[in-house]
Amino acid sequence: MPDATLNPTPASGEQRRWTALFLAWLVALAASLGALFIGEVMGQAPCSLCWYQRIFMFPLAVLLGIACYRGDTGIGRYALPLAAIGWLLAGWHALLFYGLVAEAVQPCSAAGPACDGAGMLLAGLVPLPLLSLAAFSLLLLLLSLAARGGRQP
Repeated sequence: MPDATLNPTPASGEQRRWTALFLAWLVALAASLGALFIGEVMGQAPCSLCWYQRIFMFPLAVLLGIACYRGDTGIGRYALPLAAIGWLLAGWHALLFYGLVAEAVQPCSAAGPACDGAGMLLAGLVPLPLLSLAAFSLLLLLLSLAARGGRQP
């Protein structure tokens, strides 16, 4: 009798896709709750780019939660574009934070919080733009795994 671990069944492939989807939901939920905690509890006002990234992260937490509940591993066609645009914004924000983009093209104004100041550090150590970039990167990876052969129920 062949070993089931060497020849995965279609059910185990579907289980892996659902697990990737569930992990993506946890990442989106943690990132959304973290952004709310930083803004509402810690009282740190978000800059323009932070708001734009939130626009793409918050719906992912809801959409991926619904997709997990329904077992809809085909959600990638809707969620991947949101994560990709969020990733681009987070990447731009990280470039601004590290000063790799000229000041003349910075979207953050003097009227609001700066994109590259000390206020962009969590606990004085971890840059918030890097955390956002990591969250969107992880989402892209997990959603790609979930989308492989995924189907809608």
